[in-house]
Amino acid sequence: MLKNVFFTLFLIHFVTLSCHAFDLDMTVDDEIRKNYNPTKLIKDTNTEELPELPDILQKEVKNTQSNQIVKQSYTPPPVQNIGSVKIKDGTSFNVVNSSKISDWLSKGTTVKFTTKNAIQKKNYTIPAGTVFSGEVLESHRPQITCNGGLVVIRIRSMIYKGRTIPLNAYVTRADSKKIFLNNIKGERNYLKTMWKKGNWGRTLFGRMLNLTVSLGGDGATLLLSPFPFAYGTICLGVNTLVSPITAFFSKGGHVSIPAGSDFRIKLLDDAYID
Repeated sequence: MLKNVFFTLFLIHFVTLSCHAFDLDMTVDDEIRKNYNPTKLIKDTNTEELPELPDILQKEVKNTQSNQIVKQSYTPPPVQNIGSVKIKDGTSFNVVNSSKISDWLSKGTTVKFTTKNAIQKKNYTIPAGTVFSGEVLESHRPQITCNGGLVVIRIRSMIYKGRTIPLNAYVTRADSKKIFLNNIKGERNYLKTMWKKGNWGRTLFGRMLNLTVSLGGDGATLLLSPFPFAYGTICLGVNTLVSPITAFFSKGGHVSIPAGSDFRIKLLDDAYID
């Protein structure tokens, strides 16, 4: 009897579990179907933007067989930027200075040059009267050791057809004289100054020599004749030894170039004009 009761309870419990196992909740699937949008999913996954397509123009073309005008699509070729005319680095221009250039000009002073004649090249022409503008980078007046004055000029721009063209150029000739390293130098006259400082000794020696000859021509003064010669020789020797020292503390020549003098400038970098 007890076994039958347990068997009955087991069957009831098994049937209950089976019913729950196969009782599926379909509300979730219905909600998914309701909100599912396949086109939106495709759009969301395509996140990369495509490049813009070139404009397609209609071109009228004549058909040689039917003599009719038909339209064909074509893409116009890209516009080529012919750009500016290049003036190569190393190109030189002959100009004249518009104002006096001297070692009294301070650093940063603007100096100007102009072309006397038109400069004709293969691809361009620089008209006469074209203005080149420069800047004083460094300057100093004559210094000791007979060092001359100095002016260093860098050309910054050119006025071409009313437009300012940037340039990077330097001076290679100043006052018709070739210069080096863009340095317009005053005369360094150490040797000349040293020779000049020795003039006193040479002049005195010449006078003492003449006096010696005069004294030696007369018997009464013959004994005195060596003394002027000795004095002149000593003074000449001392003056010769001292003149390099005195010349060391002397100053060189000034830089002073009047307006209208011939200059030549040379490009360090390429320049571009329209």
